[in-house]
Amino acid sequence: MGRSESWLSQVERGIRSVDRLSVLLDMARVLHVDVEALTGKPWQFAPNGSSTADGISEVRRVFTRYDHLLGEANAPTLPLPELKAHLKDLHTSYQGARYAEVIRDLPPLLVEAEWHRAEGSRPGDEGSLVYVCGYVLAAKLVTKLGVTDLAMVAADRAAGVAHTTDSLAAVGMSAYQVACALLRSDQPQDAEHLAVGMAEKVERDASADSPALVSVAGALWLISSVIAARQTNRDDAWERLARADRLATMLGEDGNHGWTGFGPTNVAIHRVSVAAELGDAGEAIRASTQVNEDRLPAALVGRRAQVHLDLAWAHTQRKRDAEATLHLIEAETIAPESIRHNVIAQELVREMLSRGTKAKTRSLAAIAGRAGLLD
Repeated sequence: MGRSESWLSQVERGIRSVDRLSVLLDMARVLHVDVEALTGKPWQFAPNGSSTADGISEVRRVFTRYDHLLGEANAPTLPLPELKAHLKDLHTSYQGARYAEVIRDLPPLLVEAEWHRAEGSRPGDEGSLVYVCGYVLAAKLVTKLGVTDLAMVAADRAAGVAHTTDSLAAVGMSAYQVACALLRSDQPQDAEHLAVGMAEKVERDASADSPALVSVAGALWLISSVIAARQTNRDDAWERLARADRLATMLGEDGNHGWTGFGPTNVAIHRVSVAAELGDAGEAIRASTQVNEDRLPAALVGRRAQVHLDLAWAHTQRKRDAEATLHLIEAETIAPESIRHNVIAQELVREMLSRGTKAKTRSLAAIAGRAGLLD
């Protein structure tokens, strides 16, 4: 399967759940069994199954129409500065975990960005940067929603145009989204190659007087650490976190340059995430004591919720379902849409429901209902 023995050991001991259908398919192939024999439930209820987000068809329609190539695109209704301001507001909505709002408002803005780049701008000018900004946001959204085909399209469009600009920060941001899309598509080796290479490239030009580059480089090291942990490469994961920590110290603040949310607190949050990915529940819980969520910029609601999602994962690994449920409730309180669009959180809910009594899982069943996991 291309997985390490330590990864398999964690699965066998119940420390790690298999939360990717592609991995289940690989396991079934090697063991010569049906997927249902591994999951103990019908295929349609296997991990990764969730309700489709309302409005996602409109987002898809923007990706699959090429009106600007056919000469059928309408002239933009928004001047470039106004379009830029609207995209800024939607980035804030995304970081606030208001995903339904982004799904609703993003499609027409992408159409405007397409027109400005194709008809009203030159490579490398402000129109190109606004286009990159729009498709970076689109890539974040569809990656979060698990629409992997659109995730790669959006990230690739951002990267293709970013390459024509003079902005290394834009190139780094788009590369980050490509890496995220690859990871969500279960291509961790390709994601790692890109993320590490780009982190090293951006870091070479990063300095205290270029906070955007420091933040982008730091964000790339953070996703690189998660990728390493996903592959159970413990040493690489912690070494990359250390590199991100040095950049956070250079930045000296919990900022949000380039919509990265990068800073010392985000590094601390990723220590919890990496420990949970590695199946080290004790370290995840210990690392969470060093997270001061109040230091985060107000807009980073999703980041605040992530701490509790990771802690729910850690407690589930220890079969401490009551504590895990409390953290899921806290995450949902902070960001009501957080569980609906988080694959691992959904798998935790399913796992705990399957092994708990009706009395013990009443609160959990309510969460599952709100997240669209139950009919």
